[in-house]
Amino acid sequence: QVQLVESGGGMVQAGGSLRLSCAASGRTFGRVAMGWFRQAPGKEREFVAVISWSVGTTYYADSMKGRFTISRDDAKNTVYLQMNSLKPDDTAIYYCAASTRAFYYVSSLTTIRDYTYWGQGTQVTVSS
Repeated sequence: QVQLVESGGGMVQAGGSLRLSCAASGRTFGRVAMGWFRQAPGKEREFVAVISWSVGTTYYADSMKGRFTISRDDAKNTVYLQMNSLKPDDTAIYYCAASTRAFYYVSSLTTIRDYTYWGQGTQVTVSS
């Protein structure tokens, strides 16, 4: 089992920034990638970004490119999501997830089914 705990959410004005953190613990040796998803009220959970754990290759959803940056700290077993130029449409619960699925391209890990472990989520609210 892998435990994931998100932190760093909160309320920010449009144009502001937040950095989310996700600390992993437990049997993390099988983890191959870490991702961020988000779910707005009344909407399905959507892919945000993913990073391969061994090499650090990243991939983003189109609407996040240039504004969001995913990174990892191997020593701290933590993945981050730096979010800049936030918009009210970014308001959602943000979830961290760990994948154990073998892949060739990290860009293939963009659906909920690709991830085995999930955090409880952290709320991000962007006011206009």
